Amino acid sequence: MATSVRRTTLTLPAAPLGPDSPLPALRAGQDVHHIEVPQDAGLPADMARQIGCAPLRSILPAPLRDGYGRSRRPTDLDALVLENDRLRATVLPGLGGRVHSLHHKPTDRELLYRNPVLQPAAFALNGAWFSGGIEWNIGATGHTTLSCAPLHAARVPAPDGGEMLRLWEWERLRDLPFQVDLWLPEGSDFLHVGVRIRNPHHHTVPVYWWSNTAVPEGERTRVLAPADAAWHFGYERTLRRVPVPGTDGTDRSYPLRSTHPADYFYDVPDGTRRWVTSLDADGRGLVQTSTDALRGRKLFLWGAGRAGRRWQQWLTEPGSGGYAEIQAGLARTQLEHVPLDAGGEFSWLEAYGPLATDPAAVHGADWGAARDEVAARLEAALPRAEVEAAYAAWLPYADQEPKETLATGSGWGALEAARTGLDLPGTPFGPATLGAEQEPWLTLLRTGDLPVGGPVPGPVLTAPAWRDLLESAPPGPSIDYHLGLAQWQAGDRAQAVRSWERALGHGAGCLPLYCLAVAESAAGEPARAADRYAQACAEAARAASVPDPAARAWRVVLPALAREAVPALLAAGRTEEAAQLLAGLRPSDPADGRYRLLTAQVLLAQGQPAAAREIFEAGFEIAGLREGDEVLGDTWYAIAEQLVAGGGPVTEEVRAAARSAHPLPERYEYRMRPV
Repeated sequence: MATSVRRTTLTLPAAPLGPDSPLPALRAGQDVHHIEVPQDAGLPADMARQIGCAPLRSILPAPLRDGYGRSRRPTDLDALVLENDRLRATVLPGLGGRVHSLHHKPTDRELLYRNPVLQPAAFALNGAWFSGGIEWNIGATGHTTLSCAPLHAARVPAPDGGEMLRLWEWERLRDLPFQVDLWLPEGSDFLHVGVRIRNPHHHTVPVYWWSNTAVPEGERTRVLAPADAAWHFGYERTLRRVPVPGTDGTDRSYPLRSTHPADYFYDVPDGTRRWVTSLDADGRGLVQTSTDALRGRKLFLWGAGRAGRRWQQWLTEPGSGGYAEIQAGLARTQLEHVPLDAGGEFSWLEAYGPLATDPAAVHGADWGAARDEVAARLEAALPRAEVEAAYAAWLPYADQEPKETLATGSGWGALEAARTGLDLPGTPFGPATLGAEQEPWLTLLRTGDLPVGGPVPGPVLTAPAWRDLLESAPPGPSIDYHLGLAQWQAGDRAQAVRSWERALGHGAGCLPLYCLAVAESAAGEPARAADRYAQACAEAARAASVPDPAARAWRVVLPALAREAVPALLAAGRTEEAAQLLAGLRPSDPADGRYRLLTAQVLLAQGQPAAAREIFEAGFEIAGLREGDEVLGDTWYAIAEQLVAGGGPVTEEVRAAARSAHPLPERYEYRMRPV
């Protein structure tokens, strides 16, 4: 039985994604993976070069996805099932092509960590992401902006005469098309995955790719890879080479023997077969291997500390069990981006399947013997030569045209095809996929002008070719606003500010004011940023109060603006103004954690720590709390310090006393690094 592909429906308790933020995503997102590399760090030359390669200036043109909450209800999700007589893989094309489940039929075992709920959390570069399964990350360091977005999907002939499931999309951060082909050869225990990234441009593009696999976590779960050293990143902005399997007498290959979340990027020697595996107490689990182009291997662990356990509960349901991640990428570490030449492509083949080993060998004290046991069992189950042969057999099929559409992604690739005449065999971006989001940009392409559209400007494009079209268009509120976004993304901050000021002169509304506020903040001008934020909120409030159907759009913009304006006003010492702005809001949900945190921060700034403490004691949740964000702990301890100081100065002695007398409650413990 070669691969068959069929549609089905998967029902999960899910929190709706909700609307995207109406504000342009001018910031580079979470910087938890930013590091400063000293000259004497001893990094290999290519790693040091690639770590500094083309960092994001913002997540434009992607939207910020922050409209979700934490109320889940049973939801039907479109799913695609690949099946042969040995394996059954369930894929979610509407959610980044995530492989939700990989079930091994002969042993009746689930090989992945299969999340029983769909709970978005702010881990993707642009916000919404969820845990579990196998995810395909492309774009820049972090989880892809496509984590909760639909991909194109279709049936395609497979090399063995069966069927492949092809997933493809146009990735907007780097403007690159990519495809993921999945199939199960007849009689195989391994899911085969062919991946191709193409650069259709006339310039080199930095590429990021990591395939992330969530695997069940247990006291006796061990992760192994063919390496004696790893590059350790522990959310402390450092990268250092450490021995594998551990240091200080602790074997870090067991995820629950660490305290804090951490990344271990294995330093796999050149020429060694690439693989990574997670094995339980019985020596059974999942193994991932690939052709050599997919160079990197990694373990991500949450650790056994309070923060790691709290995050695991946050991402699923209590009692569901924890997970770790075994990962594979184009570079040694996820901090790197690999240059892809103009007209070039990267391609490789991955394989995922069950592995059974001698538990005494893999859990023994001898790391080398444990690795040798895994390598031998993998070679017996799936020889390295067989993986290379499968890759060679797949390559001619990578250009095969889809024979039946199974799901539809975005229209952004079709828009690029309309602009350039681009033809990408195997991954068609047809005009039928163009939609309302692309319509204004098609008008710019055809007429040289960008229509104003609705009251709140819609999706943006910032690539150089679109910036050129905007610069050639007649000035106007929509043109100048979008041109400023493109200039900002290109790093031309001064020109962006001038464009937004021109947009204001054309009556463009509050969004250029918001952009100018972000620009002032980035320039280190908190007082001027506060002025702009206040002006933007006042303009949004005015627009929202007009008796007109368009006012509804501005009623969504105002709270989004206020959530950024209040901290800016507090930073500028304008406490009462921040309090008035917050009091004037009518949050759709009074229990919204973002609103309640801001209220506590305003009360703290007003010298009312007891009232601020009451908000924490009553309890609240921030659905969009970002990975690595320490705002809850910082605010809690700032309140505690004022309570201990009693109106006096906050000295080091006061800080120590506050931490001793007012420990952070577990429900607010999300700090991913040692205190």
